[in-house]
Amino acid sequence: MASAIKYLQDLPPVGGYKAIPFERIPTKRLFSGYSMFLGYAGITTVGFYLYYLTLKKVTNEELENKGGKFLKQIRRNREEEAKLMANVPGWEVGTWYGEPIYKTLPKDTLIEPIFHEYFAHAAPSDTEKRLLFRLWT
Repeated sequence: MASAIKYLQDLPPVGGYKAIPFERIPTKRLFSGYSMFLGYAGITTVGFYLYYLTLKKVTNEELENKGGKFLKQIRRNREEEAKLMANVPGWEVGTWYGEPIYKTLPKDTLIEPIFHEYFAHAAPSDTEKRLLFRLWT
């Protein structure tokens, strides 16, 4: 061990360290309050407009589906009545032994059936679903 290892102490640089910044540094503002409010109002307006367009489209499609289901069930009721009353002499579908049921209305007037007439020949599951919906609304 002829030569001893020299340890050098880690000392501060000459002139000292730089000052440590501890003051609050405010963030850089990207938008002012007015521009943020106008942006929010614009985005909300566009969103409501798009919501309105979608609602209009969906409502129209639901109305078309409802009309199609209604007409399909009415046709099913007519066909079932024709099949059930095929052996009855003088019976015409949609009349009472050949006489119109509503004599004061034109022939092409649609008379919406009451609940039990409408679902008379429907599947029991459809009837129950509609009945429960009707009772709870």
